[in-house]
Amino acid sequence: MKILLIGDVIGKPGRKAVATVVPGLRREYGIDLIIANGENASGGIGLTPSSVEELLGAGVDVITSGNHIWKHREIIESLEGGLPVLRPLNYPPGVPGQGYLVKNGVMIVNLMGRVFMGELDCPFHAMDRLLETVSPKPAAVIVDFHAEATSEKGAMGMYLDGRVSVVAGTHTHVGTVDARILPKGTAFVSDIGMVGPRDSVIGDDAEAVINKFLTQMPRHLSVGKGPVIFNSVLVEIGADGKAVGIKRVDTEVFGK
Repeated sequence: MKILLIGDVIGKPGRKAVATVVPGLRREYGIDLIIANGENASGGIGLTPSSVEELLGAGVDVITSGNHIWKHREIIESLEGGLPVLRPLNYPPGVPGQGYLVKNGVMIVNLMGRVFMGELDCPFHAMDRLLETVSPKPAAVIVDFHAEATSEKGAMGMYLDGRVSVVAGTHTHVGTVDARILPKGTAFVSDIGMVGPRDSVIGDDAEAVINKFLTQMPRHLSVGKGPVIFNSVLVEIGADGKAVGIKRVDTEVFGK
């Protein structure tokens, strides 16, 4: 089984890039399942129902998220309405939506880190409980770990090594070069990266971000412009749920 995991999709440029690139990648690599982090897909922060429909229509099978999932309140209807959209599993009980789902025989899980992120329940313990209680548990288990610290991401990868198929980091919008298969058969990468403007500051307009750093004054940050990069990783998983291959699939979508 071949699964494509796409980094944080940033605003309209990111959504347009997904629609442009995904169909060709699915044909080229014979991809069985496509997962994208969409928590920044609407205006560069948050996710709306219309953006959900756009990403699903572009060929994405499952949308994960993170700390910006609640930016637009209307997303709750998508989280509760049976669409393949996840919020982090380790939110406290009673929060709308679901933290995992099974699609095409694969269990996809969304976790969020706590280092520099917020006071959520422990993602390590939350994952333990899920793996202990889900029955029947699919052989293939994919984890999108939305976290800031590479140390926390690395620790999660090693903690789940051999118990899940993939641990892929999102959130920092900068793709890392550490894609590999861990000793017990779990594919790992600290951060997939993003689908958004290349000449930006993690997707936002560079001038606005620089001005915010210089003045320390709050201001609206808009999505950057110009050429768009598409960051993703392609993972191949065997029948036993172990990863047999992982590689980065990165491209520039729009020229100057």
